[in-house]
Amino acid sequence: MGMAAQEAIRQLQSLMEEVDEPLRRTYENIHQGYPNETLVRFLKARDWNVPKTYEMLVDCLKWRIENEIDNILANPITPIELYRAVRDSQLLGLSGYSKEGLPVIAIGVGLSTYDKASVNKYVQSHIQMNEYRDRVVLPQATKKHGRYIGTCIKVLDMTGLRLSALNQIKLLSNISSVDDLNYPEKTETYYIVNPPRIFSACWKVVKPLLQERTRRKIQVLHGSPRDELLKIMDYSSLPHFCRKEGSGSSRHSENGVVDNCFSLDHPFHQQLYNFMKEQALLMESVAPIRQGSFQVAIPAPDSEDLKIARTIESTFHMFGNQNGIVRSLSGLKVSGN
Repeated sequence: MGMAAQEAIRQLQSLMEEVDEPLRRTYENIHQGYPNETLVRFLKARDWNVPKTYEMLVDCLKWRIENEIDNILANPITPIELYRAVRDSQLLGLSGYSKEGLPVIAIGVGLSTYDKASVNKYVQSHIQMNEYRDRVVLPQATKKHGRYIGTCIKVLDMTGLRLSALNQIKLLSNISSVDDLNYPEKTETYYIVNPPRIFSACWKVVKPLLQERTRRKIQVLHGSPRDELLKIMDYSSLPHFCRKEGSGSSRHSENGVVDNCFSLDHPFHQQLYNFMKEQALLMESVAPIRQGSFQVAIPAPDSEDLKIARTIESTFHMFGNQNGIVRSLSGLKVSGN
């Protein structure tokens, strides 16, 4: 790390020492004992501009306090039938770890429907996954490997991506804004697998809009992704949809353990949900919390994110027109809050 970067860290560290106690407490929940590494993440997100980074970080801390994010892991989505519906329609899970110890997060982009619960529940579920990753999964990986591990790998399955995904752009934009402004630089590499033609059409126009640091993280894998992913992770950590032909629909491995990392019955989701129930009991013994009433304020997206969302929307429309879609898209509404 160069002298300029070290000076930027020092300046930002000095500014953070002056924040008031509530902000300092929630800041500790973010950095988990690694403040410098956390400052570097936020600095990267603002191109090492110290004043802009300080503003971003303080806004993040205020957002956490105002929306009680520090308590979100003590607020499981209930009843369990509703949470199962969320898991069945928001396909997201931990499939394992890379050879370097980074968590491998699998996301079923194409087959997620987001139609079994309210927008608030999907946002709540996403933030809970983020917080569990940052407060439990990454610290455990750090301890196991004896070195700081603060990022993950994401494998995005585009199987099933259709024009109907236009309905989800608003929700996905909300989730993206939450991540960009409050969980920056948490992903080491994005692997795009099973991309259909419609993704390729979008990627061609969206790629030039992305910042260079983001473009470098994205790898689009055409054909079978298994061999490429096996270079960085063992077979047991491959997402189920990358293992073999037809494995995307499998739910159990040979020993009876749930293989589909999206399922609520998968060991990871069972551990996460049990952890949240335990935290809820602990919190309830101290002070009652607003069970089931979670509603988070969505940060306003920056101009770059808005431009990307609009470009994706227009590309979907254009793709539909070029391919002679019978049902007109003119009346299709982008779902909001």
